[in-house]
Amino acid sequence: MSTLTALIVVLAILMTIVGGEAGIRSFFSVLINTLLLILVALLISWGINIELLILIFIPLKLVTIIFLGTHNGRVAKNSFVAALIVSVTVSVLILVVQYFAQAAGLGPEAGEVLVGLSQMPGLSYPMIAVAVAMFSSLGAIAEAAVAMSSGLLALKRAQPDISAAALKHSGNRIGTDVIGTALNTILFGMFGSFLSLFLWYFRLNYSIGQVLNEKLFVNEALIIMYSLIGVLLTVPLTTVLLVEGITKTEVKNEK
Repeated sequence: MSTLTALIVVLAILMTIVGGEAGIRSFFSVLINTLLLILVALLISWGINIELLILIFIPLKLVTIIFLGTHNGRVAKNSFVAALIVSVTVSVLILVVQYFAQAAGLGPEAGEVLVGLSQMPGLSYPMIAVAVAMFSSLGAIAEAAVAMSSGLLALKRAQPDISAAALKHSGNRIGTDVIGTALNTILFGMFGSFLSLFLWYFRLNYSIGQVLNEKLFVNEALIIMYSLIGVLLTVPLTTVLLVEGITKTEVKNEK
């Protein structure tokens, strides 16, 4: 048994012990999403249209992330709608920013690895960069949507008579905590994955200007910004959609 297989087995056991049925669903959500990413990479390498893959796999990944990772149908439905709207909005932003950033492709750090290999594989590097940015921001957006929906519905169950205005106010307070947690998660994830590259910059005495114009750094920084903007848009939108949905349900029940 390889190290990776052993870690996957340990993860499955721990998620089952801690989360029970929800843990098992979450484990399969992670597994399926990993397989989907591998499938996307394979399809891109086979020359399938990248724009078409983005249109197909973004909703598919949101479904697996949210519906498999959440046991409450109402939370899942509200989170999916909010996350899908935000994902489309952020995707438009990504297309515009990536066009002006011109940071797609391979940086000089990859030169030694690619010696003797063609750097023109017949694929669109700008669209690959767009796809990477879109898929990278999905996790943060979906997580924020589920956290907001779960928190607000739990509050509604605890206080059935709470008004819509009070629920929105509580959503703003919950959203502050969600944004703070998401910010730390995204930033520490970036520093953890980019630590070796930062050491490269420091040891080779890169100036601030060189770092800010480095393709790898710019792409990673842009992905962080997309994720943060996605979370910032998700928090209020999820609150509004959930409160409106609860209000409509209450009006129907009164009739």
